[in-house]
Amino acid sequence: MRLQDKSIVVTGSTTGIGEAMARRFIAEGAQVLVHGRDASRGKKIVDSLGSRAVLHVDDLSDPRAALRIAEAALEAFGKIDGLVNNAACTTRRDLQSTDAAFFDQLIAINLRAPLLLIRALVEALARTRGTVLNIGSVLGYCGESNLLAYCVSKGGLMTLSRNLADSLCHRGIRVNHLNVGWTLTENEYMVKVQDGMSERWPEQLPAEAAPSGRLIKPEEIAAAAVYWLSDESRPISGSVVELEQYPVIGRFPAKKEV
Repeated sequence: MRLQDKSIVVTGSTTGIGEAMARRFIAEGAQVLVHGRDASRGKKIVDSLGSRAVLHVDDLSDPRAALRIAEAALEAFGKIDGLVNNAACTTRRDLQSTDAAFFDQLIAINLRAPLLLIRALVEALARTRGTVLNIGSVLGYCGESNLLAYCVSKGGLMTLSRNLADSLCHRGIRVNHLNVGWTLTENEYMVKVQDGMSERWPEQLPAEAAPSGRLIKPEEIAAAAVYWLSDESRPISGSVVELEQYPVIGRFPAKKEV
């Protein structure tokens, strides 16, 4: 039990990577505040997780949501050992379709909310010498043209992680960051099908997209997250780690051994 008796908040944990993390953390002995916007789905997940999971439904675009989540977690558990900022809006738009309202909303969810959640929980995390794990994306380095605001938000999240790792280290709070590569979540599968791709598209990927022959699984990201939230990784802080199938820097997908 690598997370025995740790109390962890995981945003965006009623689906995808967040749900996988909530399930793995509980299997490792933690108690988890599951967060999402869909109350019905959230209840089903929490019911399946048992007594060490509690549900909080909230909209991270509301700046007051961070305080509500913090209060709910502390009321449920009495302490906080870890915060995972996983929730993100992935709506796709390019430069021409990214207006001020859309940009502000996406940044509010993907970047402002993590900052406000850390701010709301900083005293609780200091008391436990706790850990923040921010879930970013390899697209934060430059990304794709139709994900402009998303990529900007993930680049900002990397800077937030490094800045707070530096400023909070003397309070005993660790801040680390995972840049996740292409992962086969239920939502990602449906988006691609809606785009007109075959229902078997995960089996038809070009080699440069998935050198291993498949996409990353949410459970594999969850397994990696356990290390960063556990005492095994103490005292490491300020790390930005790519969880991808190829090097982000110096990638040459067309190159083959001769």
